[in-house]
Amino acid sequence: MTTLPEYDIARSAACPLDPAPAMRARQEEGPLTRVRLWDGTTVWLVTGHAEHRAVLGNRSVSVEPARGLPRLSPAEAAAMESMAARKEDAGGTSFILMDDPEHGRLRRMVTSAFTVRRVEAMRPATQRIADRLIDDLLAGPRPADLVEAFALPLPSLVISNLLGVPYDDHEFFQANSRTIINRDSSPQEREQAQRALGGYLDRLIGDKLDEPGDDLLSGLVERVRAGELSRVEAARMGVLMLFAGHETTANMITLGTLALLQHPDQAALLRDGDDPKAVAAAVEELLRYLTITHGGLRRVALEDIEIAGRTIRAGEGILAVNEVANRDPAVFPDPDRLDLRRNARLHVTFGYGVHQCLGQPLARMELQVAYTALLRRVPDLALAAGVERIPFKHDGFVYGAYELPVTW
Repeated sequence: MTTLPEYDIARSAACPLDPAPAMRARQEEGPLTRVRLWDGTTVWLVTGHAEHRAVLGNRSVSVEPARGLPRLSPAEAAAMESMAARKEDAGGTSFILMDDPEHGRLRRMVTSAFTVRRVEAMRPATQRIADRLIDDLLAGPRPADLVEAFALPLPSLVISNLLGVPYDDHEFFQANSRTIINRDSSPQEREQAQRALGGYLDRLIGDKLDEPGDDLLSGLVERVRAGELSRVEAARMGVLMLFAGHETTANMITLGTLALLQHPDQAALLRDGDDPKAVAAAVEELLRYLTITHGGLRRVALEDIEIAGRTIRAGEGILAVNEVANRDPAVFPDPDRLDLRRNARLHVTFGYGVHQCLGQPLARMELQVAYTALLRRVPDLALAAGVERIPFKHDGFVYGAYELPVTW
């Protein structure tokens, strides 16, 4: 009997911006293979680009934990069991872990805030935030930590303004977010963090029931008043958007800046060009090259489905590894090369299908502003430490770096 390879997402210390070598090895075996998880269970591993889209676009595939999603660690297994037991709590299940029609009902309530037109209206304010942060960076000591000085506060300020969340509370919601996404957090730690964020957003919802403003949370409050949304659901949606709105983009700003500093010829294309379309294309390539989801999007088949000539049976778990699908040579020639002139729009960094990232227009705009502002205003920006000394987030569901020492 052949022993299946283990699921291994450990990235190489020599190439920390590349997907895990074990995942690339599975891709070379084929776009759809089987691997063994920590508890002995087996799941389908999807590493091909076309197969990734086929799985995520299939309505017979579920994201609901109770239906049997793969559990990637003992701590996560315990946390998912805890989540199932308390799904009615304010910090519980969000709509990204629901199937349609409930997923679609809740998602539609916030989609208007993330249209391209609405997001573009936020660009001038985002640019002002970026410029102010860079002013402070340049006036401060060298070397500096780019994560603390720029990459984290920029998206945190933007999402706080959009939601109507006081930025003065950023240390609270950032600390709890880190606990939630850390693979090694105990169920008790993760539950405590989720309850803290849920309670915090519930209090904000209550404040806005008394005094609504011109922000996204106040819009949810109107849905609560109309009976379309419960207060608990509104708080859960607020937690999701607050968490996703700063954590993912902050890591992408950090890793993107690192990649550009490692590829000065590519950085020059962004720094010296003035074509907005070229800037947008460059961001798409960075999103492809640096996919920050770490280890795969989890799914479970609700019925038998055919993918790449293989049958995934009902009840079988699936891991669609988008950081590897984005390096599929069948779609992206020479995929391990960063090429800002590449047409990378087909990347699956934001997922695919009905569950693709709601906030992707906002993330794109913030990244376009962040990279160009940094490179143009700090043209001599450089790493202040070797890559081997950078503490990468190998322990989280979202990949990034805890610190990025820079100088100029």
